[in-house]
Amino acid sequence: MQYKLDLKKNNLFRKDKKPLIISGPCSAESEEQVIETAKQLADSNVKIFRAGIWKPRTRPDTFEGLGSVALPWLRRVKEETGMLTAVEVANVWHLKEALKYDVDILWVGARTTANPFAVQELADGLRGLDIPVFIKNPINPDIELWIGAFERLNKAGIKKLAAIHRGFSYYGHSPYRNMPQWEIPIELKRRIPELPIITDPSHICGNRELLFSISQTAMDLDFDGLFIESHYRPDSALSDKDQQITPDELKTLLAGLIYRKSDVNNIRQMEGLNEYRRQIDHWDTELIRVLRNRMSVSEEIGRYKKKENITILQTGRWSEILEDRLAKARCLGMSDEFIIKIFKQIHQESISFQNKVMN
Repeated sequence: MQYKLDLKKNNLFRKDKKPLIISGPCSAESEEQVIETAKQLADSNVKIFRAGIWKPRTRPDTFEGLGSVALPWLRRVKEETGMLTAVEVANVWHLKEALKYDVDILWVGARTTANPFAVQELADGLRGLDIPVFIKNPINPDIELWIGAFERLNKAGIKKLAAIHRGFSYYGHSPYRNMPQWEIPIELKRRIPELPIITDPSHICGNRELLFSISQTAMDLDFDGLFIESHYRPDSALSDKDQQITPDELKTLLAGLIYRKSDVNNIRQMEGLNEYRRQIDHWDTELIRVLRNRMSVSEEIGRYKKKENITILQTGRWSEILEDRLAKARCLGMSDEFIIKIFKQIHQESISFQNKVMN
């Protein structure tokens, strides 16, 4: 399904200035911290300064931001550095306060995106305004909910929209604070190609060590920018200190990134790519045929189970299949995550085929 948003060209996103870098502390903690961090970031050519004014924290009695008292500090950042400013808003009062202090860009946080009532309230409050709004993905991996937030704001007349990919919650062991699940922003890009996508490595990683690899992956996927938390003294930060880096560390990270071209205009390169693409097309066709043959066997298994009055689900057999396929895939250098995901889908489709012939 394709989605069409009425988007206005946003000069923040220019191919000759790619990627757009947005940086600043997780939270505005003091005037000194905000101004000193901003000055150091301005020296690193960061054009947009972000800071958390109102922090939606999981638990009470944790630092939830200083609120409106910090907004004059952002105005001072604009005056003294020339950077644009960006803050998160979660309700109409936040919105009015941010606009009162001439904040340039608003973003909707992951927890707010997950609540259509809250998004609609913001959309109604923004009606008639011309201001860029960036929307973080919802906490859960629900692309329709994410797209719904864009649609609500777009219907209210907000045409300068962008997506922030900040990862998704995951119940289980992971090196990341939030799983990147790249397939979701990639699908968003496929459905709404004109919508800019910014990756937030800070919230995906939850630590400094993985920031570079996530940032490089975002650039390799031709995303449009990075949303990275920076603090002049990150180890003393009042929130999310482990995922913040100094402005100098940010400068080093950005200098190390490889920026690849998205357009292929060279005839030799295009011919080389087309040869590989023909091979991919061939193997995809073979893969579809193999899968259909496998489902034909599943149909026969379903008929046999019906005749012999055997249940569709055989848990022991399913466990054997998964362990065997994982072992074989590991020998070929394939990841467990990929094989588990693929064979879970194959198993579910096999159950569907068996169910059809048994009922």
